[in-house]
Amino acid sequence: MTTSKAASYDYLIKLLLIGDSGVGKSCLLLRFSDDSFTPSFITTIGIDFKIKTIELDGKRIKLQIWDTAAYYRGAMGILLVYDVTDEKSFNNIRNWIRNIEQNASEGVNKILIGNKCDMTDKKVVDTEKGKQLAAEYGIRFMETSAKTNINVEESFVSLARDIKKRLIDSAEEQKPKTNIELSKGTRKGFSSCC
Repeated sequence: MTTSKAASYDYLIKLLLIGDSGVGKSCLLLRFSDDSFTPSFITTIGIDFKIKTIELDGKRIKLQIWDTAAYYRGAMGILLVYDVTDEKSFNNIRNWIRNIEQNASEGVNKILIGNKCDMTDKKVVDTEKGKQLAAEYGIRFMETSAKTNINVEESFVSLARDIKKRLIDSAEEQKPKTNIELSKGTRKGFSSCC
């Protein structure tokens, strides 16, 4: 494969990670994009985004993943992240959803992420609570661990798949057929009123 071919992609999808400080958004992003983990907590300052290209249904999808709530506009998908060992971060998800409703595009795809699921001895938000909250908003739910790499790729890929289905597949289905035949004075593919 040539270098230029390897760098190409069929679609660009912009994702956004949001949630309280310290829930592991940057760790999830680094695990997904670079397959690395750092246990040291550093508040995100100046990180813009990471890029990772994945393949979905034979199409190359370039994911541009932002790790800051300053970039709601244009986001096609949002990962709402809370820490399963921090009830306050879970309770604040409703505030984050209100922010999305006020600032993001209508119909933006969302997934609720309960991060740090490897910390079972410190877990205070049980899985059922996460599932119930996600169901209330009609969104997907997954528990992840950036540290042990549980469901990290799955959460990003499932969100990307939902976005592809909503934006790309539906647009493909609505495209007029390019091989319209003209015969006997009628145009196939057009209604009789035109």
